[in-house]
Amino acid sequence: MEVRAAGLGDLLGIVEVHSRARVAYYGAGGLPIGDILTPELAREQREGWTAAITSAHKRVRVAIVDGVLARVLAMGPPHSSDLDPRTTAQLYQIHVDPELWGRGVGGALHALFVRHLADEGLARACWRCGSATPGPARSTPATVGALTAPPAPAQPRPPTWACS
Repeated sequence: MEVRAAGLGDLLGIVEVHSRARVAYYGAGGLPIGDILTPELAREQREGWTAAITSAHKRVRVAIVDGVLARVLAMGPPHSSDLDPRTTAQLYQIHVDPELWGRGVGGALHALFVRHLADEGLARACWRCGSATPGPARSTPATVGALTAPPAPAQPRPPTWACS
């Protein structure tokens, strides 16, 4: 597996992985595919991922498995004005191709986020999660949680994530 910074050439692959993951976890919850994948959502995904990839402040990483983009991670400063970007980073999204769930790549991308906290000297992280959302990423619907990470350890340890 290769993990690298995403570029605009990865946009279609990122949108495909994001869409397949959405179909898997929302579909498991009973939502019809036509309600999950809409032309409006496809446009919003392309625009949102383009903005994230080209942002000076956000970081988008992709994982390549057997030459195919299989996972995506987006992270950066917190969206909430209640959180201090000098001490806090936000894990915006992790999406893994459902065919590859359970193989540790989502965990590897999560560990990359934890390493980002340590490398940047950030003590806190926030994310969006929802216990009602099936699937390993649990990246939607919104409740904001926070954790305290150890300051820049030599080997970052995965924190315990909990929604509040």
